[in-house]
Amino acid sequence: MPPRIPQQSAATSGPKHAGIEAGLGAELAPVVSGARRRALRDGDRQIDTAHLLHSLLECDPEVRAVFDGGPQLARLLGYLVQRSIGYGLRWQSADENSGGGPAVTGGSWSPVAADALRGAYERAVLRGDERARGLDLLAALVADPRSRAVEVLRRAGVEPPRVTGRAERGREERVGGGDAG
Repeated sequence: MPPRIPQQSAATSGPKHAGIEAGLGAELAPVVSGARRRALRDGDRQIDTAHLLHSLLECDPEVRAVFDGGPQLARLLGYLVQRSIGYGLRWQSADENSGGGPAVTGGSWSPVAADALRGAYERAVLRGDERARGLDLLAALVADPRSRAVEVLRRAGVEPPRVTGRAERGREERVGGGDAG
């Protein structure tokens, strides 16, 4: 009997993807793993920014805090869950591609998601850190207005520029000694 969860192809676990994921901190390992599992389970050809956003919200309390908890977070998670159980089927046949390069297939990162992972690492480096954290990834996910993460946020009534501002403030508080509260 074949395994219920498909094995990862070389495209998702090879050195090309290790390079994209290399700048991520240990706290993002479950986010990446969750996004990969979600895409495989849903039968999607790519791991996209909506998969990353969903996994990030589930795994990172600092990221959830950006959305003030309550109704806004509930709407956002509700939309993501609906998408994962089939309401997002119109996305399954299309790859997330910002137009910046060729679409990647075979269960690997979409070009937009790969850019977000690289962008998260670049934010960490600018902060003087060697590893990206959840707030870095959140800010990078909403940086491309054509990403699925941005579409999900907008459909849930969340304005991406506000998310970016809150993620930046949260990052500054963490760096500036926000541990006191």
